[in-house]
Amino acid sequence: MTDLLIATTNPGKIVEIQDLLEGLPFRLLLPADLGIRLEVAETGATYAENAALKAVAYCSASGILTLADDSGLEVAALDGAPGLHSARYSPHPGAKDADRRALLLQNLARLPQPWLARFVCAVVIAAPDQPLQFAEGECHGEILPEERGSNGFGYDPIFYLAGLGRTMAELTRAEKNTLSHRARAVQAALPVLRGFLEG
Repeated sequence: MTDLLIATTNPGKIVEIQDLLEGLPFRLLLPADLGIRLEVAETGATYAENAALKAVAYCSASGILTLADDSGLEVAALDGAPGLHSARYSPHPGAKDADRRALLLQNLARLPQPWLARFVCAVVIAAPDQPLQFAEGECHGEILPEERGSNGFGYDPIFYLAGLGRTMAELTRAEKNTLSHRARAVQAALPVLRGFLEG
């Protein structure tokens, strides 16, 4: 069985990626499993660049095949913010997801609705002595002024999918993993991952 390191410590991302890779003959490892503790500065100008920074750092530290991602929420009315800074949107140290959602709604309150938005995710696969492989996915929706649902994480409770009439946080894990930005990016990366299994 081929080892694959999931280069994140975010509990929500870990669950989603593990679900998305279920059934593939990988032994999925986390940084903690290998005793790896890294702080990777996300200094890239794009999601792909940030994901690449993480993938390279964790692959170098572990010496094994590594999958990293970077993602963000882009709101049209805020000129694409919070974007690359979605996870660090609040200026307060120790801010939680709920704090970031509250700040986003505060910044949108003076602007006319609908607040159109999209989630974007870039996945990068790194392997020792191999070129990096990239995949991307996105999911379109709008921001609601109040939270709905208790599933998911991050901005999911205020990200509304008009076609389904529900927020991302009102979807089951299985439903989210058919249409989310991360699901689409990982699905786009599956041919690359299968290539490592065959090689």
